Amino acid sequence: MRRVNLVLQKRDTRHRLLALLMLAFSLPATAQQHFRGDKALEITRQFVAIGPRWCTSPGHLKAEAFIRAQFKGDKLEEDTFTANTPIGPVPMRNFIVKFPGKKDGVIVLTTHYETNYPLRNIGFVGANDGGSTTGMLIEIASEIRGQVSKNGVLDGYSVWLVFFDGEEAIEHWQGTDHTYGSRHLAAKWGSDGTLGRIKALLLADMLGDKDLDVQRETESTPWLSGLVLQAAKNTGHAKYFFAKEQAEEDDHLPFLQRGVPAVDVIDADYGPHTAEYNYDGWHHTAQDTMDKLSAKSLTIAGDVFLESIKLLNQK
Repeated sequence: MRRVNLVLQKRDTRHRLLALLMLAFSLPATAQQHFRGDKALEITRQFVAIGPRWCTSPGHLKAEAFIRAQFKGDKLEEDTFTANTPIGPVPMRNFIVKFPGKKDGVIVLTTHYETNYPLRNIGFVGANDGGSTTGMLIEIASEIRGQVSKNGVLDGYSVWLVFFDGEEAIEHWQGTDHTYGSRHLAAKWGSDGTLGRIKALLLADMLGDKDLDVQRETESTPWLSGLVLQAAKNTGHAKYFFAKEQAEEDDHLPFLQRGVPAVDVIDADYGPHTAEYNYDGWHHTAQDTMDKLSAKSLTIAGDVFLESIKLLNQK
């Protein structure tokens, strides 16, 4: 009887293992592959807790230190420069994190991290505007580190993350009083030949909005906008993308003007469009706070950015 019981126990164990394997393979692939929007939201929360981080402020120095701390073990470059602004020379700093790949070329993911200088006296913390996509790119770096092979490189193109300084105007959004960091880096990379290596540049802006509604930015490279939409379809998020379209003056333009394929992935439809908020919602108001953001929206955006990298590697 003891031998029979052992045989039955072994059969029962095999059956249970087989059932578990069948269950695992029956789960949708996307259920096991989602970007960790909850982690991105928590990083955003920590970053936004710094407070206002406009150029020349103590908060800006803390924001720089925060970004450095996220990439201690990575190849982090600091692109420092002095911008000529309406208030005089202002020191600024772009951060560039480089993950090398096997293929010859670079995919660049970007955001800006500072807050609006003209709003420095109202406690503007830019939770969505600069904060949410800074948190998203920092968490995307965690995903990319997990894809690095034993020899320290990615299987596809190199991926660079860029955190721009000085996207916001210092006085008024007109002329050249904006996009200081992206204009500086585009000119620098144009001079040293780096621009020729860039296969695509994807700009992330205001993507933490609970009511996510990403517009098709009409100045962006058409084929790259199409690739982003395909990535949204592949990940089951198409309904959040491109129902409307509009043009945006943003950090992608200095690269577009130099022939780099670039797309602005932005949700500029943020908050109620009423007279109380000057018909521009919570954008550039003290109401741009953490309670307006969601992990779900950052999951959607992160999924689409990571899928876009995959599609670019297949081209």
